[in-house]
Amino acid sequence: MHLHILGICGTFMGGLAALAREAGHRVTGCDAGVYPPMSDQLRELGIELIEGYGADQLALQPDVWVVGNVVSRGNPLMEALLEAGVRYTSGPQWLAEHVLHGRHVLAVAGTHGKTTTTSMLTWILEAAGHQPGFLVGGVPQNFGVSARLGSGPAFVIEADEYDTAFFDKRSKFVHYRPRTAVLNNLEFDHADIFDDLAAIERQFHHLVRTVPSSGRLVVNAREASLQRVLDKGCWSEVVRFGGTGGFEAFGEPHDFEVRRGGQTVGQVRWELLGEHNQLNALAAIAAAEHLGVAPQAAAEALGRFRNVRRRLEVRGVAGGVTVYDDFAHHPTAIRTTVDGLRRRVGAARILAVFEPRSNTMKLGTMKAQLPWSLEEADLAFCHSGGLGWDAAQALAPMGAKAQVADSIDGVIAQVLASARPGDHVLCMSNGSFGGLHGRLLEALAAR
Repeated sequence: MHLHILGICGTFMGGLAALAREAGHRVTGCDAGVYPPMSDQLRELGIELIEGYGADQLALQPDVWVVGNVVSRGNPLMEALLEAGVRYTSGPQWLAEHVLHGRHVLAVAGTHGKTTTTSMLTWILEAAGHQPGFLVGGVPQNFGVSARLGSGPAFVIEADEYDTAFFDKRSKFVHYRPRTAVLNNLEFDHADIFDDLAAIERQFHHLVRTVPSSGRLVVNAREASLQRVLDKGCWSEVVRFGGTGGFEAFGEPHDFEVRRGGQTVGQVRWELLGEHNQLNALAAIAAAEHLGVAPQAAAEALGRFRNVRRRLEVRGVAGGVTVYDDFAHHPTAIRTTVDGLRRRVGAARILAVFEPRSNTMKLGTMKAQLPWSLEEADLAFCHSGGLGWDAAQALAPMGAKAQVADSIDGVIAQVLASARPGDHVLCMSNGSFGGLHGRLLEALAAR
């Protein structure tokens, strides 16, 4: 089968392309921005990439066109496909029919922590000999790739609540039909497609509806939003974490007991920091147990877990200044990340550099939360280019601690003027941030 994938350089569609290629299909694709690292990964797999969405691609005549959710009406290639009446489908639908069908799917959903928790769960199952398939929205360092088919019956997937395609506005995860589903947390996000939190809760309940009675829901006990989801109806076993009676963590984030119903069932010793990662670990342990992995074995496996790239990843040290890269972009994730670094570096100065790049942040829906999210930082630098709202005004409660620039060059200049040996510069974005990390390290070294 020949697949031509529209929007192939996104993390999900790129992972799907890798799975299709591994399964023996011919895969080609196009995107508006064919750029590294995804473009390099795909070309190494023998996947031909085309820059742009020209209607002339209709001449490729693949067996099926797989349409990513970055494609909308008015896209020249999509308009040509509609006129020609050819067969097209969404990425999640193709994945469900050709990869997930017949597998024991373990889906990890939540506003935050999906990539990390999916990677933890995959590693636990790998360590237990299950040889799982997986599709992760990042690169787990234990595997070095974002997707593989796997030879065992289990398939672990990062279950995104974002919409499927322009012709299917359901959340992606509705297509996955999991037997084990993790509901990690639930906050308002994706303001470009959801009107309010209740609309997202409704989609999460659609996911709950697809889990069989012999399945398992692994649910964060601390989230009132998730309880509201379950109150709409639940037909499967529910195992909770983070609260009394379920899986709980006792001890420091880097060395803690795992308890269930008051009984110690495992010990996790690792390099990860933050209470959020303790909760992610509990969720992964509870989900793996559904496949017969004992919590003690799961906890031991996590001791060998290496975090996902772009999660407080040290990019380098120059001039005595350490530069980190992190994917955080939602205010809660920014606060969690800054707090995690604070635990690591103690009283040393943290310079938080960020760009409100997600669709939700570009709309300004959560701009008022930014000062709260940056409380633990000593200084904050915001790249405001392309925003339709006043970032300086939003950060005004921070006073002289916050600076704003409308270009990457401007941000670098501000950071260079403030950074001194011993500082920790934390760069946060869900994009490439214009290569800021490397440019900043070069400038610090030259200084």
